Amino acid sequence: MKNNLSNIKKAIKYLNKNQCIGIPTETVYGLAANAYSSVATDKIFKLKKRPKKNPLIVHYYNIQSLKNDCEINDIFLKLYKKYSPGPISYILKLKKNSFISKNVTNKKKTLAVRFPSHPLTRGLLKKLNYPLAAPSANISTKISPVSKKDVKDEFGDKITFILDGGQSKIGIESTILNLVSKPQILRLGGIPKYQIKKYLKRNLSYAKKSKIKSPGQEKTHYSPYIKLRLNVFSPNKKEAFVLIKKKKKNSKNFFYLSKNNNLKEAAKNLYKTLRIIKKKNFKSIAVEKIPNKGFGEVINDRLKRASYFK
Repeated sequence: MKNNLSNIKKAIKYLNKNQCIGIPTETVYGLAANAYSSVATDKIFKLKKRPKKNPLIVHYYNIQSLKNDCEINDIFLKLYKKYSPGPISYILKLKKNSFISKNVTNKKKTLAVRFPSHPLTRGLLKKLNYPLAAPSANISTKISPVSKKDVKDEFGDKITFILDGGQSKIGIESTILNLVSKPQILRLGGIPKYQIKKYLKRNLSYAKKSKIKSPGQEKTHYSPYIKLRLNVFSPNKKEAFVLIKKKKKNSKNFFYLSKNNNLKEAAKNLYKTLRIIKKKNFKSIAVEKIPNKGFGEVINDRLKRASYFK
């Protein structure tokens, strides 16, 4: 615990100097900076090589810390009580007197907000007097990081400090819901769509095609920058083959996402597996057909976007 407190103090020192740091969350690691500072948030875009039109998610400790920045509605309150802190983000109306940097929102009147559950990052947020803009800590469109080592692989010495919280438990980005008008899912993620629909007792549309209102809506994203084929029954001899569960036939080219056909476990291991394949210098990846339900729907969403790289 002493070491954690010491590391949190180091993180605060860097953040207060408008620097970017790596932070752990239950979904993936984030590249964090003071969301009220245009100097700090501009560094996020430069480090990630991220287009300015792509807004950032802002991380808060709790609902009280959010009230100065966003208008709170009944559906948000209901979802917050059920799922936050946790792997879900909300698009809310931004208050006119908010201190959030215009860099964060791309000058929009809305803000993507989240309440991460990772204890280290919650401890950090509790001690800050500003929220943290924190997109995934990777170069834009590439595979999201799920460990301190992944962040180091992405940025090397370009960022001064990474708060080490072990491997991310969920390993897939947060689900994003637009709550400005009729609830709509903008990105599939850490809470499957069917669970939210069941809880709200209403249908939720999924914005497959829309102007970019939140992170994770780009056509090409989450990519290892290797040719990737989906719904493959029989792979080529020299390509990596990604499977949900182990089969009797085995090969050094086979990569398994779970031990026993568990889609949640498979989602957690997806990015880790793609990074391993990348480091082994495979030139192409084949993926078996994955059931399009629950976390399988999330996996398919990420793989489809990764497959747009040619």
